[in-house]
Amino acid sequence: MANRLPTGITVLDRRLGGGIPPGSIVLLEAPPASQSELFLYEFTATRGTLYMTTVRSQAAVSDAFDRANTRVGSPTIRDIGSDAPLDHANRLVGALPDSANLIVDVADVLERSEPARYRSFLNELQTQMVNTGGLAVLHAMKGHHPPENRDVTRHMADVVFDLQTDIQGQEIINRLAVPKFRGGAAMDETIKLKLGEQVTVDTSRDIA
Repeated sequence: MANRLPTGITVLDRRLGGGIPPGSIVLLEAPPASQSELFLYEFTATRGTLYMTTVRSQAAVSDAFDRANTRVGSPTIRDIGSDAPLDHANRLVGALPDSANLIVDVADVLERSEPARYRSFLNELQTQMVNTGGLAVLHAMKGHHPPENRDVTRHMADVVFDLQTDIQGQEIINRLAVPKFRGGAAMDETIKLKLGEQVTVDTSRDIA
């Protein structure tokens, strides 16, 4: 489909009609103990990327890219997780070039900001992504106590990727749902994925 930006993940691009509309904000929700970072790494291989880390240090993220066995790009990495992370994020978002990716890993730190300030950040982010024709990916952890602003993130996001990871006996089952897709059709079923060296379709049959 015309006017789509590929994610770099073949199975997703095929299911999503070629990718995601430019200017979109994507929310990737995933369990902390999952291989969800593979999605982020593969995103960086598609175009220039600003990678904002809020928990891991800049050096730790850089080392992870060096060790990655999947296709990755050469993102600009910035640690914004110290004092005033939302202010740091705002300054960097305002300087994004055209057609770039922005990755926030993880968004939880920003979601703990005062609600009005966080809402303002998301609106500014959306305006900037539309103006530059890029993609923003907010990586958020699923847990027992999500940040107060998580529902605001879900509402503002144009696309929601919901990764579910379950352990069944000796098998780890990863399923991806895309329940929300502005500018396209949301998927009506989950995709069973294999998260190894890269994101691929898991063709094994489920055990009843």
